[in-house]
Amino acid sequence: MKEITTVGLDLAKNVFQVHGVDAEGAVVVRRQVKRAQVLLYFSRLRPCLIGMEACAGAHYWARELAKFGHDVRLIPPSYVKPFVRRGKTDGEEDRGASGAA
Repeated sequence: MKEITTVGLDLAKNVFQVHGVDAEGAVVVRRQVKRAQVLLYFSRLRPCLIGMEACAGAHYWARELAKFGHDVRLIPPSYVKPFVRRGKTDGEEDRGASGAA
């Protein structure tokens, strides 16, 4: 398995989306991580660049992930918007408003 050099982290209430690429830009990992497992997951990764959309909770997560040696960058929402292809991209688009499967 190739080494992850850059991670995009999409924050949500309960399930975060992780998208990791290697130095060439090839996708290495694309998965969901539950809130309770985020710190454990990133503690096992070698220090890398992590990008996430700036929001109220992002500052907390940035401080926690930086403790593991990661270089965390917060991206203004206006810069993230061009990458959104649909209304919701956090894995909840199939569940509807009630959250039921």
